[in-house]
Amino acid sequence: MANLKIAGLCKDYGPVEVLKNIDLDIKDGEFVVFVGPSGCGKSTLLRMICGLDEVTSGALAIGDQIVNDVPSSKRGIAMVFQSYALYPHMSVAKNMGYALRLAGEDASEIDRRVKAAAEILKIDHLLDRKPRQLSGGQRQRVAIGRAIVREPEVFLFDEPLSNLDAALRVDMRMEFARLKKRLGTTMIYVTHDQVEAMTLADKIVVMNAGRVEQVGAPIELYHAPMNRFVAEFIGSPRMNILPAGLVADAPAGADTVGLRPEQLVLGEAGLRGKVLTTERLGSDTFAYVEIDGLERPLVVRKGGDEALASGLDVTVGWGADALYAFDAEGRALQVAPLKAAS
Repeated sequence: MANLKIAGLCKDYGPVEVLKNIDLDIKDGEFVVFVGPSGCGKSTLLRMICGLDEVTSGALAIGDQIVNDVPSSKRGIAMVFQSYALYPHMSVAKNMGYALRLAGEDASEIDRRVKAAAEILKIDHLLDRKPRQLSGGQRQRVAIGRAIVREPEVFLFDEPLSNLDAALRVDMRMEFARLKKRLGTTMIYVTHDQVEAMTLADKIVVMNAGRVEQVGAPIELYHAPMNRFVAEFIGSPRMNILPAGLVADAPAGADTVGLRPEQLVLGEAGLRGKVLTTERLGSDTFAYVEIDGLERPLVVRKGGDEALASGLDVTVGWGADALYAFDAEGRALQVAPLKAAS
């Protein structure tokens, strides 16, 4: 196991800056998730940690060693990609042990490691099968097993569940959670899926346009975003953003305020609007309410048994501890929601 330290890391492709002065400390044994919109640089950062992309400037250390110029194969890292990339003509066992065979490991040691990894992943009964005989989830387990057998100091995962259907993603999230507890190894995981990030991470790194916006525990980022970007990115449905002028409780200096869907209530004193449509998801109902002066409808979270007719006139209000306030630059004016005026 190992800690990682990234200091002033930059990546340029000619005149294009992809990563801009990244500073990160990842502790030994942490499960860290990089999230952000497409093109934010999260996969590039992962590839630089792995050694697949060169560092333009800055320092990247694994343990006590600066690894900027260390080949990928010498960094003690194993990476699992979005694509399973299994050899179709090889059995599961041979796929998992292939890197060890290339490294010249003894056959008995390879067999021991493959069987141990297969038992951890619950695929020990599949070792003689070929990839075409496996489901998507089983193939992903084989790809993870191929990384485990190398006994790396750091695991890197680049959107490993994006090729799976919704049900399999749920199953594999549970597998990753179990794997984290079982192995205790440092893990870095890239995803655009908030559910994966919120449920798996010890620490989330939110990235935007090549920069780190905020680092923290999942619930910390949800309840105490440092800026409007993080506030809108973390949470589904996204935070409602309103001009400060529409909200009587907005503090001095606020340009916009944020209200999460679960903080809004219908029938209270507040903003008048009309229900545009509703989404009934069983456990929750989301009402989309048009408000004059807003580009996007407000999203209000209700109980799953509640039905609201389209076109219904409603009033949207909020209770205490509801408002998030941001200045004209998008910076949070406080790191927790304000109490509404009594």
